[in-house]
Amino acid sequence: MPRQPRIDSPDLLHHVIVRGIERGKIFIDDEDRDSFVERLHMLLLETGTDCYAWALIPNHFHLLLRPHTVKLSRFMRRLLTGYAVTFNRRHKRSGHLFQNRYKSIVCEEDAYLLELIRYIHLNPIRAGLVDNLGTLEHYLWCGHAEILGRNKKSGLATDWVLSLFSQSEKSAQQRYRQFIADGIKQGKRPELVGGGLKRSQAGRADQGEAQLYDERVLGGGDFVQQLQDNGLLDATTHPKMALDKLQFAVTERYSLSIDEFMRRARSSDISKARILFCYSAVRYFGHSGAAVARYLGIGSSSISRAAQKGELLVRADKDIISWIESLKH
Repeated sequence: MPRQPRIDSPDLLHHVIVRGIERGKIFIDDEDRDSFVERLHMLLLETGTDCYAWALIPNHFHLLLRPHTVKLSRFMRRLLTGYAVTFNRRHKRSGHLFQNRYKSIVCEEDAYLLELIRYIHLNPIRAGLVDNLGTLEHYLWCGHAEILGRNKKSGLATDWVLSLFSQSEKSAQQRYRQFIADGIKQGKRPELVGGGLKRSQAGRADQGEAQLYDERVLGGGDFVQQLQDNGLLDATTHPKMALDKLQFAVTERYSLSIDEFMRRARSSDISKARILFCYSAVRYFGHSGAAVARYLGIGSSSISRAAQKGELLVRADKDIISWIESLKH
């Protein structure tokens, strides 16, 4: 399906994710990383953009940004173009460095700001770049060390982040450190970043309650409505489809009964139906993996895997996208 234009308006909170082309490395060594962070620091100061979290992984990076006077698109164009030119010259390569266009997710601040700071700053642990929190506190290529005062490199809004925990710097750092530690057991958090997720998670649409969603937004239906009322979304924003209605549509497509669908049998049609259900629910209709897992009585990790398998299903059957789109109307 065609991509929607980005939501690019001053003072919105954006989670930005950029990946290397064909999953290739965009940071080969510390000289690359230092070059990127210096460029980021310069642009943050020059444009008056706030950065609340960042992390560099060999083949991608995360930023949590709030532009004020310069559009995010202009900020990212300068950051990515300048870095790519330097990287290609240094490593004697040519061509695109980054995969497609960057992903920008507009985030509801009250519900997700702290969760995103924690998610982004735990990325080096999840990626296996560092072993534990103690090592992460000295890892130069993530904003976590900056917040703890061990590394001042990027121009991160450290004081502002710490003020969310306490007015005392020492107390704020202790509370922040504990907050980060508490997030390790949460795992990958696919509901925060998964590929193409419809990100409005508020409300219980699995119980029939419709909520507006938009794939470019991490936030509840009220937040999506607010963005739409302010003219920041186009008219293609749709309410969620309740999971029981989606289940009926999927079983009808594969000529299955509800009982057959709910059984985890190895039948090809049942397997395809459950994959399509998970893929559609998460990627198109804004349900969290946890909500779909509760509905099916399975683990959240199974939902994430099924949604990924849905990508293969779509490639094999081009009619699926048209079928999903037909359910929106």
